[in-house]
Amino acid sequence: MELRQLQYFVKVAQKQHVTQAAEELHVAQSAVSRQIHQLEQELGIMLFVQKGRNLQLTSVGKLFLARVETILADLERAVVEVHEFLDPTLGEVRVGFPHSLGINLLPTVVAAFRKQHPNVKFRLRQGTFLSLIRDIIEGEIDLSFISPFPDTHDFVAGELLLTEELFAILPKQHRLASETEIRLEELQDESFVMFSEAYSLRRIVLAACKQAGFMPRIEFEGEETDTIRGLVAAGMGVSMMPEMALTETSLLQPAKVAITEPKVTRTIGLIRRKDEKLPPVAEVFQRFLLEYFRKQQ
Repeated sequence: MELRQLQYFVKVAQKQHVTQAAEELHVAQSAVSRQIHQLEQELGIMLFVQKGRNLQLTSVGKLFLARVETILADLERAVVEVHEFLDPTLGEVRVGFPHSLGINLLPTVVAAFRKQHPNVKFRLRQGTFLSLIRDIIEGEIDLSFISPFPDTHDFVAGELLLTEELFAILPKQHRLASETEIRLEELQDESFVMFSEAYSLRRIVLAACKQAGFMPRIEFEGEETDTIRGLVAAGMGVSMMPEMALTETSLLQPAKVAITEPKVTRTIGLIRRKDEKLPPVAEVFQRFLLEYFRKQQ
């Protein structure tokens, strides 16, 4: 069964006449008749019956037409989607990001990009460090923001975008809340509100505490930055958080204090599948991001 046979069949069904169908298809009448005959032979059914000078669909022909019209419509949509996907001014970019970047950074860069490319669509996927790398490798997304940035990896490649400082966050009534800066060891006797084990920020905080000579006593765990921030503000403990995750204001807002010893930072990068060319629209977005963050430095 060929696509051309299905297209000829639909046209004949619409016109109820081989000659008129052939004229609209810009082919010979004999070509249309031959394709319809071959389709009926392959299916083992009669699709049309003669009624006067016109052709009328049989009952099974009507059933077949409904299915074929759905198939051709899906195919047409697929072709349009492929063309849009490959059009750098009209396609769709599939982007992954960790939660902490979804508060401020991601909306900011997407809005800036869409000022230049208003017809580009975005499909966004939030995830953890490991899930974002997996999604890149499996082709579920084209690009992903990632933190920390993996210096080497067998299956992904990318560029470092920025290095961001982490701050101590404390309840506003905390004894150190009014300080401009503290040493991390000053928090060794505090209860910590920590990200869950799937999140890279947890590993960064644990490594910093170890460097400061202690292991934190974890009282609460969470997966959202606003949850961590809210629990700290409510007096449930202390934590550490990157600056861009502290830009949102709310009724429950903790105090932010710089840490001098050790200096705690995280890297943020952009990754893609190694040794694979990006779709044109994703490549345009990648170039935009690299230039955007270069100007921020």
